[in-house]
Amino acid sequence: MQLSQFFKENPKVALAFSGGVDSAYLLYAARLYGADVTAYYAASQFQPQFEKDDARRLAHELEVPIKELQIDVLKHDKIISNKADRCYHCKKTLFTEVIGAASQDGYPILIDGTNASDSEDDRPGMRAIRELFVRSPLRECGLTKSEIRKLSKEVGLFTWNKPAYACLATRISTGEEISLDKLQAVEESENFLFSLGFHDFRVRVMGNIAKLQFQENDLQRLINKRQSIVNELKKYFQDVLLDLEVRDEN
Repeated sequence: MQLSQFFKENPKVALAFSGGVDSAYLLYAARLYGADVTAYYAASQFQPQFEKDDARRLAHELEVPIKELQIDVLKHDKIISNKADRCYHCKKTLFTEVIGAASQDGYPILIDGTNASDSEDDRPGMRAIRELFVRSPLRECGLTKSEIRKLSKEVGLFTWNKPAYACLATRISTGEEISLDKLQAVEESENFLFSLGFHDFRVRVMGNIAKLQFQENDLQRLINKRQSIVNELKKYFQDVLLDLEVRDEN
C-alpha cells in the first residue's frame, strides 16, 4: 500500500503527534493527500519543552490544527513504579486520552508514526497500540526510518535529520521510581548539553548519579568541556560519570 491509498481509504484521521521525524512526515503526507487531519500532542511530564516547541512549529508550517492534551502520568502507580512494562502502561494511558479527545472531535481513526524499522520485540508500547486499534500507516506502507528521513529532506521538513529522542522516563533505570525531580534534573542537564552544541546523547539516572552517553565522535569535545559539564550537572546529581560505550537508540 502507498500512503496516498491509505489516506484515500481513510480521509478523516487524528494523528498522535510527537514532533519527531516519523509523525512529522506522516502529518505532511496526510495534508498532501487531502486528509482531514488534526494533530494531537499528548503533553506529560515525560516530554521536554523542545519537543512541544517542535510539534507546534511543524503543525504551524504545515497549516494543520494541533490540540495539546495535558496528561498527568505521575498519578499512575504502574507508570511511576517503572517496571519493565512501564512503556506499555504509559502508552496506553496517553493514547486512551488522545482517542477520547479525537472521538469527541469526530475523528473515527487514530494513527501514529510507528514505522517499518520499529521492532515489536523491543517496544513494549506496541502492545498498547495494537490493543487500542491504532493504525500505523508508515509501517503498513513499509516505510523505514532511513526512507522517511530521505523523503522528509526532499520535501523540506526541518525534522528530517532530528536525532531519535525517547521520552525522559527512559533515562531512569528500570525498577527505580520515577519522580518529577528526577525528570526535571534530566531535562535541565540535557538542555545544558544541547546549549554546548551536542545533539545525540543521553543523561541516564542511577540513583543520585548521572551517567553520560555520547556518540564516539563527540567524546573528545566532551572531554574538552569536562569541567563546565561537571560543574553544571552537579547542581542536580552527586556524581557525574561517562559511559565509554557508544550509546544505544533509547
